[in-house]
Amino acid sequence: MSHREAWPRHEVIDALRGFALAGVALVNLRYLSLYAFLPTEAREALPSAGFDGVVLSLMGGLLDAKFITLFSMLFGLGFALQVDRDDRAASAGGARRYVRRVLGLALIGALHGWCLWWGDILLTYAAVALLMLPLRRLGDRMLLLLALVLALLPGLIAPWVRPWLPPLPSGPEAFAQGLVAFSTPSLAVAFQGNAELANWARMSNWGLLCFVLSRFLLGYWAGRRGLLQDPERHVGLLRRLCIGGGLLGLALLLVAGLQAELREAVPLLQAPLARRALRMVGRLESIALGVAYASGFVLLFLQPAGRWWLGAFAPAGRMALTHYLLQSVAGVGLFYAIGFGIGPGGGLWPVLLAWAAILGLQLWVSPRWLARYRHGPVEWLWRWSTRGERPPFRRRPAMAPAPAATA
Repeated sequence: MSHREAWPRHEVIDALRGFALAGVALVNLRYLSLYAFLPTEAREALPSAGFDGVVLSLMGGLLDAKFITLFSMLFGLGFALQVDRDDRAASAGGARRYVRRVLGLALIGALHGWCLWWGDILLTYAAVALLMLPLRRLGDRMLLLLALVLALLPGLIAPWVRPWLPPLPSGPEAFAQGLVAFSTPSLAVAFQGNAELANWARMSNWGLLCFVLSRFLLGYWAGRRGLLQDPERHVGLLRRLCIGGGLLGLALLLVAGLQAELREAVPLLQAPLARRALRMVGRLESIALGVAYASGFVLLFLQPAGRWWLGAFAPAGRMALTHYLLQSVAGVGLFYAIGFGIGPGGGLWPVLLAWAAILGLQLWVSPRWLARYRHGPVEWLWRWSTRGERPPFRRRPAMAPAPAATA
């Protein structure tokens, strides 16, 4: 069976999801490797400090928040597809099935976040998926306006929210405690340290709910318009989104990088209100570039050569939940002291090598797995919890042709 025949349904969505997962893995490995936990002085003292600085600048400009934006928008698009199916199957209990699906994702996210890696995003996705239910009847313009407001909202309300939060350690303090816990070859210490860091992250990063919900709304809008389900009909709009999003994102990225210089050149920008406004506008940079990445990927995918190369991400995209969890397992196993204990001392070189190895292995395994099984293992368990009955797992072997009749 050819690659195109094996995954004919929404292959571009699967491929884009696999591509987004690759970027998310690289960003997450910076934390899983414990490199992000090092204080600035320790990073600058590493032999690889010069190389690391270049990589960090590139990741900050091109990857950070952009690929989680892309990943989140695809979950929102998946919500559109799921809601459409459930609305058509309402008489068969579609709403109840959707809620069970979300609760299953919440359970997976809770176990992942508190038992394995504190940086889990799945629990937030589950919470946002429930919030999306009352919003699905909004018109297209209201969806886009609400997405914009939610993207800016944390910066607006932060001065009023922070006093209500319990006393929390600062980021450097929390990371220093985590570095000690994860550098100790004790499973109990690592488990406790992870749970404490997960609780800290949920409280300190309270704006993540707005961040994810804004991206879900954008993905839901794209799904409702059919931008990725039938991209050939929307080539003009995809081009405008790619060019416009790219130019706006780069402009905002430039403004963010030159904030200090701009404040010196324009004294008015030194006012607290102006500085907050600059930070708020900067929050739109990841959305603009995320939209540009998604649109550009789809446009390339529509070309025969692009589809051949980018289609390699599609099998991994169909197993994105399994691979997302396995990336955490691999990161903990490689870098934590309870595993191989590589740690952060090598700088970002081991991070890049680990990312290339993990991504290459997942791209190689995925089509071979899906040739024998209908779903990834975690996706299969998730479907089981949603439907309440065990779905088929193995693919049936192709029937051999019957022998020709003889006279």
